[in-house]
Amino acid sequence: MRSLAVIATLCGLSAAWMPGVDRNIYSKEGANLFKRISPITKRTLPTSGKIRGVNLGSLFVFEPWIAENTWSNMGCGNQASEFDCVMNVGQAAANTSFSNHWDSWIVEEDFINMTTYGLNTVRIPVGYWLREDIVYTDSEHFSQGGLSYLEQVCGWASDHGLYIIIDLHGAPGAQVAQNADTGQYASSPGFYVDYQFERALEFLEWMTTNIHTNNNFRNVGMLEIANEPVQDPNSVGELTSSYYPNAFTRIRAAEAALNISQGNELHIEMMNEKWGSGDPTQYLTDNWYAAYDDHRYLKWDTSVPVTPDDYLNTSCNDDRGGNWPTIVGEWSLSPPDDVQWNSDWDPSTNQAFYQKWFAAQVMTYEKQEGWVFWSWKSELGDYRWSYQDAVAAGVIPTDLDSLYNLGVC
Repeated sequence: MRSLAVIATLCGLSAAWMPGVDRNIYSKEGANLFKRISPITKRTLPTSGKIRGVNLGSLFVFEPWIAENTWSNMGCGNQASEFDCVMNVGQAAANTSFSNHWDSWIVEEDFINMTTYGLNTVRIPVGYWLREDIVYTDSEHFSQGGLSYLEQVCGWASDHGLYIIIDLHGAPGAQVAQNADTGQYASSPGFYVDYQFERALEFLEWMTTNIHTNNNFRNVGMLEIANEPVQDPNSVGELTSSYYPNAFTRIRAAEAALNISQGNELHIEMMNEKWGSGDPTQYLTDNWYAAYDDHRYLKWDTSVPVTPDDYLNTSCNDDRGGNWPTIVGEWSLSPPDDVQWNSDWDPSTNQAFYQKWFAAQVMTYEKQEGWVFWSWKSELGDYRWSYQDAVAAGVIPTDLDSLYNLGVC
């Protein structure tokens, strides 16, 4: 166990891999990305020092609701998840369709736009099937060949000075039931058994090694070890007692085998206690470079009255504290489905409200270590789920510091 004095440095976020710290990060041409033309000297906004980012949703873990047209054009229409699509269209056809998708959904220009918009971070959801040798090919059906595209995307993000979080979004066996964001629309969560944990640990070891040995991954500073597990600590006790401690041990062992210095180790991210899957620190004996993920969607919080004023008030006063350091890794501007097109919520006529609600959430989440919006893009025709569309609509400013001058909270 490392000394308490060393672990305590995390509270000051002196970690070398976090944005806002004096760490030299280089482009593929060898240029120091911290030494840009004045006044930008770091890859974070000068006054915030916070993570300000977007998720690359539906890139490597496809959620059909985000991009139904693309899903249909891939031959996956009426299929609930990647697993179902690959099983039904066949491996060869699926590989071609998904390759075309990876090659077009996110391109280098997206990262140029992100930096122009004042963003400094991308979170990339991935599935365990990126490591193809741990997939049970006789019973599991996933696209193949994604790793080279992940390398390309991370290379672009690194070239443009963005901090990268890689998130194990789809775990072996599915960590929740009936949700395409695990990669499979499983009838029950099958992740919480030892042999599935072991496959996830093998994935994390492999990804850790890739991150530290492949120059395209040079700006990856955080590895999230399980996205949104079941919100019932009584039924997933081994998540905190077994999987989390073993993930720390295996990731650090992989880094030790590569002689990675302590200051260059990855942050290891877990869902925070507010998520409802238990205290992630309960069984950890060493939380060096631990980080915590908080997802905050008011649209599914039934305790909040569904009015614009109540949403603003809630977001202004929302306490997301607890585990430290916490990043609000998913959130949006979407209200509940049954009111989202009503006159009070229609995005075409309520831009002023959505700008205020965006500002309220940003200011609250920056009381923690920052935020990552869901998502960068969608095909919904609805900027409430698409950062780039919200910028185009004038709802999100490109000068994010200006949000503090709106007097919202």
